[in-house]
Amino acid sequence: MTKITDAKILVMATDGYERAELVEPREKLTEQGAAVYIAAPDTGSIRSWDKTDWGDSVNVDLKIEDVNVDDYDAIVLPGGQINPDKLRTDKTAIAKIREFVDEGKIVAAICHAPWLLIEAGVVSGREMTSFNSIKTDVLNAGGHWKDDAVVTSNGIITSRNPGDIPAFVAKIVEEIQEGEHERDAA
Repeated sequence: MTKITDAKILVMATDGYERAELVEPREKLTEQGAAVYIAAPDTGSIRSWDKTDWGDSVNVDLKIEDVNVDDYDAIVLPGGQINPDKLRTDKTAIAKIREFVDEGKIVAAICHAPWLLIEAGVVSGREMTSFNSIKTDVLNAGGHWKDDAVVTSNGIITSRNPGDIPAFVAKIVEEIQEGEHERDAA
């Protein structure tokens, strides 16, 4: 069991992340006392996609290849179409996500980010939600898709879109405070 004020949370993203889905959870989790770090394929900064054009940037704290999963209580995967589509072809990113799942860490994916969970092979048999346009992808990967603001399956949290962020963040906090989750192999 980890208090949220003692939690270390990793956000994995790259250029094209949905601005609200990275910035708002990072702000809300930081306000509650968690330490939040941004990992990306390269150092420097990454740019958001904000509705119809490139938005602002966030600084990257570390490269994905340098992530030690044991250092974190949870990973947050923001969506948008561009960000997860780029990351799902990054073998290192997918391996790190799979490691978070295998070690019972909290994994939270919103919008199109369940594509990353599909690529990591951890969807089969789990209840999940996502942006509606990838519902069929979740179903084809063996997931049980639900149209709810937040769906949790043994420490794996999914949400549909930016409108779900309050419920998404609340569930991340709740799951972190419950601690690591034993999981059956996916």
